[in-house]
Parts: sequence; C-alpha cells; structure tokens
Amino acid sequence: MKILINLLGIAVVMGIMYLLSSSKKDIPYKTVIKAFLIQVLIAFILVKFPLGRLVIEKVSAVVTQVLSYGAEGITFVFGSLADASSPTGSIFGIQTLGNIIFISALVGGLYYLGILGFIVKIIGTIVGKLLGTSKVESFVAVANMFLGQTESPILVSKYLGSMTESEIMVVLISGMGSMSATIIGGYVALGIPMEYLLIASALVPFGSIAISKMLLPELEEAQNIEDVSIDNKGDNENLIGAIAEGAMNGLQSALAIGASLIAIIGLVALVNGILGVFGITLQQIFSYIFSPIGFLMGLDGGEILRAGQLLGEKLVLNEFVAFQSLGEVIKSLDYRTGLVMAISLCGFANISSMGICISGISALCPDKRKVLSKLAFKAMIGGFAVSVLSSMVVGLITLF
Repeated sequence: MKILINLLGIAVVMGIMYLLSSSKKDIPYKTVIKAFLIQVLIAFILVKFPLGRLVIEKVSAVVTQVLSYGAEGITFVFGSLADASSPTGSIFGIQTLGNIIFISALVGGLYYLGILGFIVKIIGTIVGKLLGTSKVESFVAVANMFLGQTESPILVSKYLGSMTESEIMVVLISGMGSMSATIIGGYVALGIPMEYLLIASALVPFGSIAISKMLLPELEEAQNIEDVSIDNKGDNENLIGAIAEGAMNGLQSALAIGASLIAIIGLVALVNGILGVFGITLQQIFSYIFSPIGFLMGLDGGEILRAGQLLGEKLVLNEFVAFQSLGEVIKSLDYRTGLVMAISLCGFANISSMGICISGISALCPDKRKVLSKLAFKAMIGGFAVSVLSSMVVGLITLF
C-alpha cells in the first residue's frame, strides 16, 4: 500500500508542476523523464546497492572528519566554550556556527585552486549530454551539489547575461532546492546524519532540471556555448586571499544565520503565546496544512503530522528551524521515516530565499534583475518540490 501511496505522491508533485507550467505544450518530456529515471537510479545505488551504501558511508566519514578539524580553530579562540562536554554544555552560536567559518574558508581555497570547478565541469558535461541541456545550466545545477544558491552562479557569471529565462529558472530552482557545503556541518550538529544529507545533495542536479523544465520549458534560442570556462579566481590575487575571503564570507553567513534564528524562534514563541489563547500553536497549524505531503510520502500515523509541521517550518521560516525540530526526534524515528523527512527539508526554498536569490544573482548580472524578480516565486515552489520529490523517490526505493 505504501508503494502505491508513494507513487501517487510522485505523480501529484509532477502533476502540480505540469499545472503550473508556463507552456505545457513545450515541456521537453524526454528530458524530464530521463532526468527523473536517472534520479531514481542514483537513489537506488546510494540507498539499496551495497557498493553505493559503502561509498556514502566512507564519504560521510571523510566529510565528518574534515568538519571536525574546524574545532581546533574554535577551541583556540573560545577555549572551553568550544567543548560541548564542558560545564557550559553545547553552545550553538560557537560550536556550530563557528565551524561555518572554517568550512567556508576551505571551500574558498578549493574554489580558487579549481578543484570544485574541475569536478563541476566533468559531472556537468555528463549531465548535459545525458539530458540535452546547455552546458551553462548543467554546470550550475551540478555546482549546487556543493555550493549555495548565490555561490554557484559565480562559476558562470560571465554567461548569465546571455542565458534564457528557462536557463535562469534552472539556476534559481537548483539553488533553492540544494544546500551549501559551508553550512552542512550546522545541520549535522543539529542531529541530522551526514549520510542523509549527502544522498539529498546527489539528487539535486537531475531533480532540479526535471522540475525546472516542466515549470518553464525553453521558449527562446539558447546560446550553444561549447567551451564554457569556469571562473575560479574571482577577485582574489592568490590562495591566501581566497581563503581569507572565504573566512569572511563564512563569518557573515554565521552571523546572518544566528540573527535569523534569534529573530524567527523568538517570533514563533510570540505567535505561539498569542495562539495559546485559542489552544493551538503555529507548529500544529503547519502540521495540518502540510500533512497531505506527509501522507503522500508514505509515512505512518502521527509522523504524517510531524512531516507537515517540519515542511511548514522549512517553507515559511527556514530549514535550520525545521532541522532543529527534526534533530530533537530523529533518533526515535525508524530509518525510512528519518531519511525521508531529512531529505524533504534539504534545500533553501523558503520565503526569505527569494530575496536572497534576487539580490545575490542580480549583483552578478544587473540586467537580469527583472527576470529574477518575475521567476523567484515560482522558483521557490520548484525548489520546494525538488526536495519533496527527492524524498518521495528515496522513500519509494526503501520499500523494495
């Protein structure tokens, strides 16, 4: 029965994307179907195939180990406050947000050295050939496996001005439907297993392209750029400069995340205080509104409402708030439920991310501001759908 419900859920998500399409008759069904089938294949390899599971476990262990090195710098600056086992206990603002600075600096260095660009170019070329998408949009979709919604477009910033609206939609949806390597450690610190996050990241390129091409098919003549050069250096003179810039960007991200969490969690408490007069909370409202999605994921009983609450928190508030709520209970959930819920929350698609995308990407190409503003809301829905679709695909695979 769960298999049928899961299949229905996938059909509903794709059906909604079809209804929201800007030009239904121009949807490239061949591209969409191939992208979806490849996504299913990747999910099977990573979730069910022994070698795939082994690779995920090993990569997860390596990434977790790399993340742990950031603790050395945090301890040097903050002393015992960086130690969760000390009398002061766990301090999110220091132990978790502080690590974002280290990871951001590391990514900045890898970015400058061209390592990330090389990986993106190889995988992006394969994706483009498989799906028949342009190299530029394929590269951006792949880059969002590692970079954030305003970081990945930098790789191809010189081509943004000539990109079609359909290609811009891929940029937006892959950005909102993905996570950034710089803050993935924050999710792990909240209790989300690294393996779940890596599986979600691997599914981003194909899910993003499938959803994007349904919502906004190609209606213009896209430029056929055979040799796409990736900008690795940016404004940095050398590796040290790139690392320093990465560290400062990480500091800004950490401060922004901390500020938004203080504001949002405080405001939620305020709203719940008001709603308490009527015997209800904001989380309960979310759980009822979004519970149909939980049902279509093939979840059981009370977990349907829990999934609805988490999805509501992610879309209306942000993914950190949702992951915090999930992290508090994930150890009590069975493997499939925890995996499906975690993947459904992976992505930046929320109301505030629309403004971030518009301002961040238009800074790289001011001429596209109007296009970005026009597409942002639909892209947010698409980004949300990418994560939900990935969770349903993985949920379906776990049932076999």
